[in-house]
Amino acid sequence: MINLNDKQLELDYPCSWEYKLVVLETCNIKKSVKEIILEREHNLKPSKTSSKGKFKSYTLEMLVHNEDDRKELFRLLGEHSDIKMVL
Repeated sequence: MINLNDKQLELDYPCSWEYKLVVLETCNIKKSVKEIILEREHNLKPSKTSSKGKFKSYTLEMLVHNEDDRKELFRLLGEHSDIKMVL
């Protein structure tokens, strides 16, 4: 097994980054994402639906400017009440 805990992710910023968002199927994902990223250019596309249809996942792709920006977006997306999980 490879232990990557002591490794630092090295990226050349700005770069395109993808977040996987999991929400309830009743969620208006476009509205939820817009509340967080405001007018930033992004691409939001459906990914998968759970076997019973209760959850849906989406891929949010956008330009991140630096590591702090990438991590802050991850935090804000994860704290949104409509978003159940961010990967």
